[in-house]
Amino acid sequence: MNRRSVIRNMILAGVGTALPLTKLLASVTAPKDLKSRPFHRFTLGDLELTTVTDGYVHMDKVQPIFAPGVPRKEVDDLLKKNFRPTDHVDLGINMLVVRKQDKLILIDTGVGAAYGKNSGWLLQSLADAGIQPEAINAVVISHGHPDHIGGLVKEDGQLNFPNATVYLSRIEHDFWMAPTQDFSKSTFEDKALLHTFALGTQKVFRTVKPQLQLFEDGLTLFDCIRLEIAPGHTPGHTITHIYSGGQEMVHIADLIHSDVLLFPHPEWGFNGDTDLKLAAATRKKVLQRLADNGAAIFAYHLPWPGIGHARKQGNGFEWVAETYAYPV
Repeated sequence: MNRRSVIRNMILAGVGTALPLTKLLASVTAPKDLKSRPFHRFTLGDLELTTVTDGYVHMDKVQPIFAPGVPRKEVDDLLKKNFRPTDHVDLGINMLVVRKQDKLILIDTGVGAAYGKNSGWLLQSLADAGIQPEAINAVVISHGHPDHIGGLVKEDGQLNFPNATVYLSRIEHDFWMAPTQDFSKSTFEDKALLHTFALGTQKVFRTVKPQLQLFEDGLTLFDCIRLEIAPGHTPGHTITHIYSGGQEMVHIADLIHSDVLLFPHPEWGFNGDTDLKLAAATRKKVLQRLADNGAAIFAYHLPWPGIGHARKQGNGFEWVAETYAYPV
């Protein structure tokens, strides 16, 4: 797929991207057709939470996507130590649905139809978990990248969640809807391409405008969700605190894209970050807090089902994945 085709297909789909994909590999071998997609259901206090999958995104290199400017050997050695490939990265797309009595809240919406057959599984995954899109009351959008907003609209421009209020940070909205965006503090090289992709984000926001509710930092929803601006990845990037019965889980969205690279080295960064240095500072601050208070973490891009904890280790941190005795 050439560069021109990528741009055309993504703009037609109504989504643009600031993700650092060297190419979108729709031709990568997908899993065999499944009769049903996996889901993981659990409780947090009085809440019922369900993790579903939107598939995955394949990146055909590690650097400079991760750890831009860091010596290649240092990155490769850490990957090998953790039994990970050094020539590519597959990012999971884990979706979370929160049920509180008659309220259903979806956090982010996946990629939609823009990235090929290995992703865009959200609607099927919800159906397999017994959740109908019309039943979703609220959608929280962590930020304006296409792998988080792409599932808001169908290819024909119709809404996937017609009965939902869509919550988006005012800072995030204003950044993307401005005539131009400041990507000067990103290490992504093709700035012109980023500006082209921003047009797709604007199209999605215009499409959902009747549903859109802009929020300020600290908004609480349904007495079980608090929204916190965690800037850097994008200016209004938002993490979601979910709480009930003295328990808490924090949906960290795109604070972290790699468990083995960015937990031990949060300063290494990710070139999809709009402001690399600010994103690193925010990452360190939030991880320190999560390690201190022991809150459970839900990670959008880490290996399925994206649930675990942060633990302090040396000058960095460690990802401690939740384990399950049997599939649930």
